[in-house]
Amino acid sequence: MISRTEIEAVLSRYLQELFELPADKIVKSARLGDDLGLDSIDAVDLVVKLREYTGRKISPSEFKSVRTINDLVERIYVQVNDIAHS
Repeated sequence: MISRTEIEAVLSRYLQELFELPADKIVKSARLGDDLGLDSIDAVDLVVKLREYTGRKISPSEFKSVRTINDLVERIYVQVNDIAHS
């Protein structure tokens, strides 16, 4: 099982590497678009990188519901740990 903490750390590293975001801006409540300035092309790049990490695809419909870092961590956590959606 992969922990939320591990997912947060990997996600933070990817955001810093791919988009040169400072670590202090990458907090759970940060909105991907409004706070971090990611656009749809950035989102595609991030999804590709996350697929490499998880070995699983995040569908566009799943990603549309993601607004914050925490939303994304939860989506990945559920997916990689095969937790049924409630």
